[in-house]
Amino acid sequence: MKDEVVTNILVKAMTQFPSSQFTLALHLINPSAASTGELHEAITKLRSLNSQLQGAQYADFWADLDGDDLCADLIADISGFEDLVRERITTLVSHAFREIKLSHMVSWLGFNEDKTRKFLTEVAGWTIDDDGNVKIPSNPDNEAKKSEIREDVNVDQFARVIRRSWEETV
Repeated sequence: MKDEVVTNILVKAMTQFPSSQFTLALHLINPSAASTGELHEAITKLRSLNSQLQGAQYADFWADLDGDDLCADLIADISGFEDLVRERITTLVSHAFREIKLSHMVSWLGFNEDKTRKFLTEVAGWTIDDDGNVKIPSNPDNEAKKSEIREDVNVDQFARVIRRSWEETV
């Protein structure tokens, strides 16, 4: 088992957040092989990064990723890793929002404001108004839907409860 191949698989699985791919890949590693040395350190760092992505702590993820040489080494072999993560973040945001502040997207995408504007308009196809609000096109996931819940309950279903309420307590 080569450490570099293991870490590459974990990094690639991490781009599929939120999902269980990363955890499944972790369970394929022999615990004794991953308990010491460089592989242990790499797995610990990748677990931390994956936890941040799973928990939607995107600003923390980019801060840790940019501030650590080990992270740079781990993701170096996965071409387009940062772009994959950014595209996944925008997909998840588009599922939850119709409008969001540009400042949030700047921190969540790990770019400066100019690069964020360019990424959101060119890659995601979103628009940004003069007030700094990002407009996300409607899609089946971010549309408000009317939901009607109807329950048909009749007195016969509550007969026992009603009968007990009239009984005297001893």
